[in-house]
Amino acid sequence: MKKLFIVALVVVGMTSFAQERKARPERAKIEQMTPEQRNQLHLKKMTLELDLNASQQKEMSKIVAEQSTKREARMAERKANKDSAKKQLTADERFAKKSQMLDDQIVMKNKMKKILSADQYKKWDELKGKNHHRMNQKMAHHNGRKAANRVDKK
Repeated sequence: MKKLFIVALVVVGMTSFAQERKARPERAKIEQMTPEQRNQLHLKKMTLELDLNASQQKEMSKIVAEQSTKREARMAERKANKDSAKKQLTADERFAKKSQMLDDQIVMKNKMKKILSADQYKKWDELKGKNHHRMNQKMAHHNGRKAANRVDKK
């Protein structure tokens, strides 16, 4: 009788784990916002976080639109490269890409320094760091590895 009870318990336990999970809708099936809508939302979020005035909002809208077009171009390029044969970048190509990315970040910081006040810039830099850390954790979790520890700026 004990053995029968244990077998029944194991069978019930195994069937509960074997249940199908509800499939999440694919990203392609979810209707995407237009780039203009995403830009507007991003600008409004920055306005709330940084307390931007009207002239700063105009300047930021240009920057947000520029970043959005660059991001779309990079995504299209990445998708094109992904569809082609899995080609490894050479050291020079990796260096050029990394160098270009860092140059873009320097230009962005300089633009933000011109537009924002000192307090706003400090807050923007902190928010950027937090968002970067959060994205790093999400990617690490998605890739099944441990996230790198964040070093606080002081």
